[in-house]
Amino acid sequence: MVTEKDVSYVAELAYLELTPDERERMLKDLNSILGYIDRLNELDTANVKPMAQVASRYGAVQTGGGAMRPDELRPSLPHDEALGNAPASDGVFFKVPKVIER
Repeated sequence: MVTEKDVSYVAELAYLELTPDERERMLKDLNSILGYIDRLNELDTANVKPMAQVASRYGAVQTGGGAMRPDELRPSLPHDEALGNAPASDGVFFKVPKVIER
């Protein structure tokens, strides 16, 4: 069961400022979702066949078409060359401006 403390914690992690009404609604909604999942977990699915992947339905996996492609090993960009493309680095890592302020 989700508590008000859980909702506050997740909201803080997501940088959300929730009003008291929004916190109450979120608490109700999350507990409703988890309750429904508990009901689904009670179902006996032992004799239910697994569903097929949608991508394989259209031949994307077998033919290499669509968004899916076979994995293949390829060389990556050398570290020094990658850092050479960076506007700023410390010689080991890319340096980027801080984008999240608290």
